[in-house]
This record gives sequence, structure tokens and C-alpha cells, in this order.
Amino acid sequence: MSRLLDALLTTDPVQRVRLTQAALAMLLLAAGVLGMWYFVWIGAARGAEVGGWAAVSVAGMGVFFGLIRSGWSRRLHEPSMTVPQMVFALTSGAIAYTLLGAGRGAVFPMVMVVLMFGMFIASPRQMRWISLYAVVALGLAMLVMARLRPREYPPAIEGGHFLIVALMLPGVSLLAARLSRLRHRARQQRAELAHALARLREHATRDELTGLANRRHMETVLAQEHQRCVRSGQTFCVAMLDVDRFKAVNDAHGYAVGDTVLRAAAQEAQRHVRVSDVLARWGGEVFVLMLSDTRAALARGGLERLHQRVAALRIVHAEHALGITLSGGLAEHHAGETVEQTLARAEQALREAKAQGRNRVVVAA
Repeated sequence: MSRLLDALLTTDPVQRVRLTQAALAMLLLAAGVLGMWYFVWIGAARGAEVGGWAAVSVAGMGVFFGLIRSGWSRRLHEPSMTVPQMVFALTSGAIAYTLLGAGRGAVFPMVMVVLMFGMFIASPRQMRWISLYAVVALGLAMLVMARLRPREYPPAIEGGHFLIVALMLPGVSLLAARLSRLRHRARQQRAELAHALARLREHATRDELTGLANRRHMETVLAQEHQRCVRSGQTFCVAMLDVDRFKAVNDAHGYAVGDTVLRAAAQEAQRHVRVSDVLARWGGEVFVLMLSDTRAALARGGLERLHQRVAALRIVHAEHALGITLSGGLAEHHAGETVEQTLARAEQALREAKAQGRNRVVVAA
């Protein structure tokens, strides 16, 4: 059954919605055809006329389904072809009105179902034109039949029918406008909620000042990398980086300049790490870099290049160019140790880099 539905409605979710809508319209029309045959059975309508009407109506809706299923309708501004389908169904209903004689009142519910079908899809402007078309189409059917068969379609009765149609159908466009506003409001609320959730996810994983991953997210990444290495037998490295003499920058130039220094260092460092590596702000002026599937010898080369790139930065402030240097401690994860132990060795190597005069990288033993 699932394969049959996929073959009939495709697996494309957008196209599937369009085809489901067209299939529902065909089912509604089929229900109308069955109702028409009831009036043939009781003698209120002629079988040959109803049979021809049913064949043309069902075939017409089948053509719409085929145009959508083939993808041809994607060339149109409205690929679902909702408005053309509604116009066709209303035209079919107006013709049915001329065939049913005493049973013609059954057409009115059919017309309302067609209009209600469009209320949830068409725009208010489209519904206004469609409602007007329905009034005109039914009005012409009533006028023609009142002239051709006045005994069966008394002009006074048809005038009353037209009055009801002319008063009631425009109300559908008003309801459609109301529904459209509700749909627009719901879409807007969904968009705002999605944006708010995206912002929450961003705040949960990103450092607001530098745009890097935050400490919480880095802890998760390190835990995942540790589990991966346990399964694969590979290893990874962790580097702890510190902006040299950052407190002096804050004291001499203010916290705004300090923030600028941190952003510049973070952005420059981020540009020179591999896609598979993760750089995070660990706290204050300290950063942590996780280098996946890497031994210390290779990691040190990459870290030295990053260190040199950051050292080449110059931040202009009050006609002065401020330089930035980093001290770094690098530790390769050893089998059997925890992530916390690897981080502690990287932190100890960072202390040694600071003790040796800063602006250098030290590899932990």
C-alpha cells in the first residue's frame, strides 16, 4: 500500500501535498456524481445528460491531477492549480444545475463545498474573484433555464435562488480573508518561534563575544571525541591558549579594547584551524583547541602556525597598533586517561610556556 501511494503521490513532500489536495477534489466530485445518479434513478434527470456531464467532469479533474503529477504545473505561478480546479468545479456545478430540474437545489451544497475547499488554500483576493465567478456562473445557469424551460425553472423561483446565492457566496470571501489572516498570523508565530529556538540553541553552544564554541559545548565535543577514540583506538590533542598580558591591555586601554583583542584573536585563530577541529573560548582570555585524530608532533606544527598568524595581528586603537601574542600548552590524549586529565596536562604545559617568557608553545610530556 505504501509503495502504491508513493507511486501515485510521489515521495516529494511538497508535491505529495499538492497531489493529495487534487485527489481529495476528485473524491468530492465523485461523491457529487453519485448524488447526480440518484436524481437519474428517481426520474428527476436524464441519464444520458448526467452520464456525459460525469464523464467530462471526472476526466477534467483527472487532467489536473495528471498535470500536477507529471510536474508540468511547476512551471506555473501556482503549481497546485487550486484556482483553476475551483473554476472548473464551479463551472461543472453550474452545468449540473441545468440538468437536475427539480433536484437542482442539491447543487448549492456542492458549490459551498468547492468554496470551502479553497478557503484554506486560496488568498482572500482569489476567493473574492472565485465567489464572484460562482455568482455569475450560477446566475447565468438560472437565467438560461428560466428562459428555456420556465415551467420546470419558474423565473420567480430562480430569482429567489439567485438572491440567496448573491447574498451568501460573497460571505465566503469574507471568511476566507479571516482565515487568511489567521494563517498568516500562525505562520508568523511559527517563524518567530523557530527564530527564538535557533537563538536559544546558538546561545547554548556559542560564546556571545567571540562567536566561538562556548565551554559547555566544548566539554560535550571533547567527551564525544574521547568516546570515538576509545572505540577506534585513535587519539586526539588538546591545546590550551592564553592571550599574553591581557590584564595589562584592559588596565591600559579599557575593557572595550580588551573585548576587541579577544574577538580579533579568536577570529584569526578560527581561520587557521582545520574543519575537523574545534576552537572554543574556555573562559576569560583562555581558549581551548581540540585537534581530532592527530598526534602531538603534527598538532604542534599546526599550533605554531596559528600562533604566528595571531602574533602578526595589529589592532589599531587611538592611533596606536596593539600586538597580540599567545602562549599555548599542547597535550596528546593518552589511552586510559580521562578528558579532564588531558586538559590538566595541557594547562600545566601552558603554565610552563608562561614561565618560559610567554609567546610560545610547550608540549606536555
